[in-house]
Amino acid sequence: MTVDGPVDVLAFGPHPDDIEIGLGGIVAKHAALGHRVGLCDLTAGEMGSNGTVEERLAEAEAARAVLGAAWRVNLRLPDRALGREAEHVRAVASLVRQARPRAVAAPYWDDRHPDHVSASRLVSEGVFSAGLRRYPADGEAWKTGRLCFYFINDSVPPSFVVDVSAHYAVKQRALACHVTQFAPSSTDAVATRLTSSRFQQLIESRDAHFGAQVGVAHAEGVVVRHLVVAAHLLEGGTG
Repeated sequence: MTVDGPVDVLAFGPHPDDIEIGLGGIVAKHAALGHRVGLCDLTAGEMGSNGTVEERLAEAEAARAVLGAAWRVNLRLPDRALGREAEHVRAVASLVRQARPRAVAAPYWDDRHPDHVSASRLVSEGVFSAGLRRYPADGEAWKTGRLCFYFINDSVPPSFVVDVSAHYAVKQRALACHVTQFAPSSTDAVATRLTSSRFQQLIESRDAHFGAQVGVAHAEGVVVRHLVVAAHLLEGGTG
């Protein structure tokens, strides 16, 4: 699989709507700042209760355009079987080597959905393997500067938050592109956790809560496994 040039940020999602749920504001903000952002959906969400693969791929591309990301690809790994084959890690590593990102975003490793947990581990392994010069994947070895983890369903106190207040309407428009998941109208549609208004409330209340903690309207939380270095005590936000 080829991508349209290197990016500053590469975000991975297990299913075509997950990036928008947890990272839509951050993607939109980076794009607005002139950074190149690439999006990768690991699966087409073919095991989802609503929407066909074709519909979900079209919705994902529409959301990409709204967010302003440079490109979006889908690895078409098997839904509900992520990370069970060595080739899955190789596919992620090859994409990282092609995209050459400065930062990678993956789902947080503790989540109610098993696919999100598997995706977190898979991306972590793929990013690590991409940096090994003898690892058998396409492209030259590439070491990513920072691996970040974002929340989809569950959350914990983040390592840091990003103020996305000015870009929150863009996130909401991108989420609305996923009609089959949040507002399906087909005659065979079924009620799911995502179709409930409570799920939208979960997303917005979490972003508002993180925002309120730092004195802004909306913020998205990120977890990193390593210490974040500050140049001095005066660097960063208010206490």
